[in-house]
Amino acid sequence: MKKAVILTADQFEDMEVMYPLFRLQEEGWRVDVAAPKIEEIHGEFGYGALMPDMTIAEVDPDKYDLLVVPGGSPDGAPSVVRKIKKAHEITKSFFSKNKPVASICHGPWTLADADVIKGRELTSYWHDGVPESVKEAGGKWIDKEVVVDRNLVTSRWPADLPAFMREVIKLVNK
Repeated sequence: MKKAVILTADQFEDMEVMYPLFRLQEEGWRVDVAAPKIEEIHGEFGYGALMPDMTIAEVDPDKYDLLVVPGGSPDGAPSVVRKIKKAHEITKSFFSKNKPVASICHGPWTLADADVIKGRELTSYWHDGVPESVKEAGGKWIDKEVVVDRNLVTSRWPADLPAFMREVIKLVNK
């Protein structure tokens, strides 16, 4: 069974966590949600509440086939995850092994802070300093619903989720 891990925290963007979670489960994947603590986390719009399967500190990236880094508001989950050193280590591990990584909205903040996007094409939410963080980290920011650059799939916001997950599923089924 293929395994994915979603790195998030309280005040995640509901659809950006739940849609990939359910879509991957439909494909027969085991999906673990990792957060800073083992306590219930909530979507910022109240659609989803989840009990994490593990803490981000407990994630062993070698046990996973896909990393998903969703977004949320600039003061919510993405601003918490991007500050966690272990989240950077997990991200670096996936990139160093050319394993699939999917990130949407404010999620690319973690990729930028992990210093893995130099020379890579990607997209993100278009405000809140996310494109600037991508560019400062050496990434080429493109305003498109989905951008695929080798092992990396990125999208801008919840309305892009169908295109995002279509490309993620294509990538992991190669």
